[in-house]
Amino acid sequence: MMKLWQKISLVSLIALVGLGVAGYLNRTSLMLAYVENFTHSPVAETRTIQWAQGPSEAAIPAEDRPPNIIFILADDLGINDISTFGGGVAGGAVPTPNIDRLAAEGAIFNQAYAGNATCAPSRAMLMTGRYPTRTGFEFTPTPPGMGSVISAISNDMDRGLPPGDFNAEADGLVAYEDMGLPGSEVTIAELLQEQGYHTAHIGKWHLGRNAETNPLAQGFDESLLMASGLFLEEDDPNGVSARLDFDPIDKFLWARMQFAASFHNDTFNETDWFKPGGYLTDWWTDESLKVIEANKNQPFFLYLAHWGVHTPLQATKEDYEAVGDITPHRLRVYAAMVRSLDRSVGRIMDKLEEEGLADNTIIVFSSDNGGAGYIGLPEVNSPYRGWKITLFEGGIRAPMFVKWPAQIAPGTQVETPVTHVDVMPTLAAAGGAPLPEGVVIDGRNMLPAAMGTGTITRPNDAIFWQSGYYQVVRAGDWKLQVNGKQEKSWLFNLAEDPTEQVNLAQTNPEKVAQLMALLAEHHEGRKPALYAYSLEAPITIDKTLADPFEPGDEYVFWPN
Repeated sequence: MMKLWQKISLVSLIALVGLGVAGYLNRTSLMLAYVENFTHSPVAETRTIQWAQGPSEAAIPAEDRPPNIIFILADDLGINDISTFGGGVAGGAVPTPNIDRLAAEGAIFNQAYAGNATCAPSRAMLMTGRYPTRTGFEFTPTPPGMGSVISAISNDMDRGLPPGDFNAEADGLVAYEDMGLPGSEVTIAELLQEQGYHTAHIGKWHLGRNAETNPLAQGFDESLLMASGLFLEEDDPNGVSARLDFDPIDKFLWARMQFAASFHNDTFNETDWFKPGGYLTDWWTDESLKVIEANKNQPFFLYLAHWGVHTPLQATKEDYEAVGDITPHRLRVYAAMVRSLDRSVGRIMDKLEEEGLADNTIIVFSSDNGGAGYIGLPEVNSPYRGWKITLFEGGIRAPMFVKWPAQIAPGTQVETPVTHVDVMPTLAAAGGAPLPEGVVIDGRNMLPAAMGTGTITRPNDAIFWQSGYYQVVRAGDWKLQVNGKQEKSWLFNLAEDPTEQVNLAQTNPEKVAQLMALLAEHHEGRKPALYAYSLEAPITIDKTLADPFEPGDEYVFWPN
């Protein structure tokens, strides 16, 4: 049976044919209005979060306990947004001094990668240390109507790219709440929980919301969950926003998202939504400090999964004013969001110092993927090509900083490539948790490299990425990208060409064959994707979504 939004799309398409531009406007507004009306949920007033309180006194001094573990994950943060690497937003006008401090006081992994070029598969790899070939968690879950709306609006904009494709048969086959990491998978939270750690999650999850896949089911004692996606209410007088008229995703988010949270633990498992207690980045940091305070006398694992700097672009007026007169407006709002994210990292580190916990706390900082081209800011991933939603370096290069004063010397530089699958076994080793028996873990412990006591080795020196028919392997310095839909390959020698300018696929068929064999081996016995992709989209590699497509511009097709 045709769904209501599909009927609306069909009616609007008829109007489009008959009315030209007016038809496009009617179709877009009808679809977005339907999404807004369909998805909005009741949101109660702000509540005080009742975090569980740990012991009032320490049975064992902090320095003699297993280390506290804090993993801070940014969302869509470009590698060039961090001044550690010589960049910084707006040509360095807005540095990241607190993130820089974290990096300088520990280990910097100079060739670090996200697990995927979109958020949820990366998060699944962070939690499990396993590739999608083993878990089946391959595509980012999207809420009802998102694929159809984005596909329709994007195609109607007619940028000159090949049209995207929406698979209505796949849409809705699995409910959004059920698009999650299977409960049979073992997460780092479960391993640490078994070691006596108090485990707390704050922020984005995106790994399922049903009884099998929510944070409490996956090893967290407590979860302050991002229920929807606004950083502030739209009309908040203390906020400044930037809407992106050229981006269909932005249009959908503004139509659908609300300013909402929910909180869950063993004694308070309410599913209804309530208003957060402030701008999301700052409020989640406030609550993180409370978790640290409540658990300062016992080992704890805090997973702070920020929404910043993902769209919709919203900042506090204070941060907007603080970054100065930056143009265009969207860059200024984005810079203000980066400033709030950096402040969060600084406040976490300062709290650990205040509580006497800094020396024996391991902090890992990363981003779920590279910066997005659809925000229209060309420098976020500089000097690398590509964006989020491509597997070029710009889409998957991510910061990986590990600070642990008791074990890692300040200023440590690690050149060995690492990826998000390595986080789970690394944190397990730090917490003294054995890896699960009978479970193949693809990741490797990064601590020996960070501590100068060993190296990171993996079969064939290979790291893999995939999203459906778009598959990539890096083995040593060689990287091969294969897009099955386009029947196109890109081969680069990253030692000589780290920004992927010269495609060697045609001139080095032997290397292509060698790497294709590694991809084939990696996909032997591959677990099928847990749910089918419903949307395919062409993504330009060298231009943002705000830039016009011209003949000869390179692009990739991305299935999700």
